[in-house]
Amino acid sequence: MRVFAPLFLAHLALAAPSPLHQVREQVASKYIIKFKDAVEISTFDDVLNSLSVNVENTYEGIFNGFAATLDASALEKLRGHPSVDYVEEDSVVSIDSLVTEPTSRWNLARISHRARGATNYIYDSSAGSGTCVYIVGTGIETTHPQFGGRAFAGANFAGGTNNDGNGHGTAMAGVVGSILYGVAKQTTLIGVKVLSDSGSGTVSNLLSGLSWITSDATTRSCPKGVMVLVALGGGYSSSVNAAVAALVNGNKFVAVHAGNDASNVGNYSPASEPSACTVGGTAADDSVSSASNTGALLDIWAPGQSILTTYLNGGTATLSGSLAAAHVAGLGAYIASLEGVSPSLLCVWLQALSTKNVLTGVPPGTVNYLAYNGNGA
Repeated sequence: MRVFAPLFLAHLALAAPSPLHQVREQVASKYIIKFKDAVEISTFDDVLNSLSVNVENTYEGIFNGFAATLDASALEKLRGHPSVDYVEEDSVVSIDSLVTEPTSRWNLARISHRARGATNYIYDSSAGSGTCVYIVGTGIETTHPQFGGRAFAGANFAGGTNNDGNGHGTAMAGVVGSILYGVAKQTTLIGVKVLSDSGSGTVSNLLSGLSWITSDATTRSCPKGVMVLVALGGGYSSSVNAAVAALVNGNKFVAVHAGNDASNVGNYSPASEPSACTVGGTAADDSVSSASNTGALLDIWAPGQSILTTYLNGGTATLSGSLAAAHVAGLGAYIASLEGVSPSLLCVWLQALSTKNVLTGVPPGTVNYLAYNGNGA
């Protein structure tokens, strides 16, 4: 946390105020300030040094900006600064609850066969080698034997321990890249903890995690590409969408969960970001989840119900929820390693490769594309 001197530049109150983006579940008195794209870092530093508030998060890589708790006067002055693009209320992001169900392993077979009913998973032995997948959420139980020493605790912006005390992040990582239950069994898994053990957090901390990925990825050995899984969400957020777009523009593949509110994905972030690969969930009978968000911004479907995966304390669980996005993050790593596809182009590649028009319950205006790994079965 940084505290700066109470000196405001005289011109703060002279410019027309920048937009204030309001949200559904505001974190009281906390705001995200995004600077205009052309603003130099020196201008960014000058503004920070003019504030008499606690700056709690700073952002680079995704965009230049910061988050802070502001009173009405400071908010008004910041909105009047000519370098400010917009101000957004900080808000709540969270995971969807995972539902425990009887054991099943249908999902890997489904993404490696054109027709349903197969029981074996067919894949190339490259299996995502040379790629890295950042799992953004509750962290990962890195010591789980199913990760084979390929899982690491990257950063923690949620407070508390680095461990996954919820299970959601470990379950996601298992679908992405565990030995028995994963799509890309040789990828490197990196946990980015932005949610508490209850599964809830803030946009400001999510942005810190996404910003950290842009710098950390330059220090990793990921010659085949970097993938990012964001299987969480909240209401529409311009700043979250801008951060995801920056990751994609930086040649990273970003798979996100469509959400389970039976609504339009355009109302939620990061699901509404066009450059993200937004994923809805399906069942073993090729029906789509009735709770899944849908709409023109949904890119692809993948298995999301009754998925056997890794869980806490070295165990496993069969779960339903946001695991569809984990399949697509794993497929991104798999295809990038096998075919050498640039990460920023992977969503279009996966759409072209997908099995078309086999799903039931897909509403008009939403694609009928089921994720497929291209093995030819």
